[in-house]
Amino acid sequence: MKAEADFKLMLVTDRYATGGRPLLELIAQAVAGGVDAVQLREKDLSARQLMELGLKLRPICKQSEAGFLINDRGDLAHVLEADGIHLTSRSYSPEEARKLLGEAGLVGVSTHSLEEANRAERAGADYILFGPVFATAFKLSYGSPQGIGALAQVINGVSLPVYAIGGINGENLDAVLDVGPAGIALISGILSQPDVYKAAARFREKMALLS
Repeated sequence: MKAEADFKLMLVTDRYATGGRPLLELIAQAVAGGVDAVQLREKDLSARQLMELGLKLRPICKQSEAGFLINDRGDLAHVLEADGIHLTSRSYSPEEARKLLGEAGLVGVSTHSLEEANRAERAGADYILFGPVFATAFKLSYGSPQGIGALAQVINGVSLPVYAIGGINGENLDAVLDVGPAGIALISGILSQPDVYKAAARFREKMALLS
């Protein structure tokens, strides 16, 4: 059976967003607060370091039944028995990822335009991550903010679940939800907050509107 993206609130890891606090401890707090998918994304770590981190992260996710995704490394996703892989728009294809994970593995793709989203859908992705919707220091390398209008265009232009990422916070969340994404993904909106548990819980409460 082909995998389906059924989460609402994804946490994308970035240990530089924690203010020096232990990443795994904050992830555990975020999952307890309502995060239902975690994407391990630490691009400057070696394969060995990612493996070691993934081995510690996997039980945190499994215990709370949160999805466990690996960014761009199909080999590690396979070995770590992750629930899926998240690809960049410039990575290898969803078809190749599927060969590693099997039909039960979830395959997501980061996109920054409707064209990229359409291409990912045709290639067999299970969900789309679109952004950055708003300006954020953690997505500077991906260009200018795309805005709510572009997010809505992608949501209406593909049949896959679309998740919004980039600069989403309590002040602009309602505007994001109004255009109908399947959910949102956050980095600093959770990991940089003084109380990670409460931050995740607040977002999760809003996610109830998507049920």
